[in-house]
Amino acid sequence: MSAPRLPFRHTGSSPARREYRRLIGVTDQEPSSTAPRRVVVAEDESLIRLDIVEILRDNGFEVVGEAGDGETAVALATELRPDLVIMDVKMPQLDGISAAERLSKAHIAPVVLLTAFSQKELVERASEAGALAYVVKPFTPNDLLPAIEIALSRYAQILTLEAEVADMVERFETRKLVDRAKGLLNEKMGLTEPEAFRWIQKASMDRRLTMHDVAQAIIEQLSVKKA
Repeated sequence: MSAPRLPFRHTGSSPARREYRRLIGVTDQEPSSTAPRRVVVAEDESLIRLDIVEILRDNGFEVVGEAGDGETAVALATELRPDLVIMDVKMPQLDGISAAERLSKAHIAPVVLLTAFSQKELVERASEAGALAYVVKPFTPNDLLPAIEIALSRYAQILTLEAEVADMVERFETRKLVDRAKGLLNEKMGLTEPEAFRWIQKASMDRRLTMHDVAQAIIEQLSVKKA
């Protein structure tokens, strides 16, 4: 049997990493590190919302969207993909905790919640919903700005951890595929295990394919069921 025919193509990052990046809305073109951080502000009291917007703009943030209710906040954040969402806990249509939970599950952006209360139960609910920081009203810039930095830092740590997990899963999946492909090369073509591994490795380098994709192609071509 002749060697499996493999396509010539460059796949870029691993399947697991590509899927993870798709979920969180990250593209291959990274934003400039000097660009202002983009924020969506959701607060049903217009005067408080104006104060928040002013604080943010005075400190180098770009406010890309404003909302007076939770549903609009989620829709804006989903569309605009900001770096941060600041929202009040008590809002019409959808409360801030429920909105934060939606944004967290969809990997949209970190959330800072604003509340007039600081009860332990409320803080626990906010944390469980995915909010990464909270600020008690009334607040000053010295209260809000550190909370923003905490949320951004925690979110970056979460993304790093999730990316590491995705890479581990991809390496495990690749190892399983390579082992299966080596078995097929031994069975169908008489290659020893070291020879099969070197064949896969060379095909990966020659064709600019990941070993995951080379192994997958071998399995698809050599696992043909007998009629």
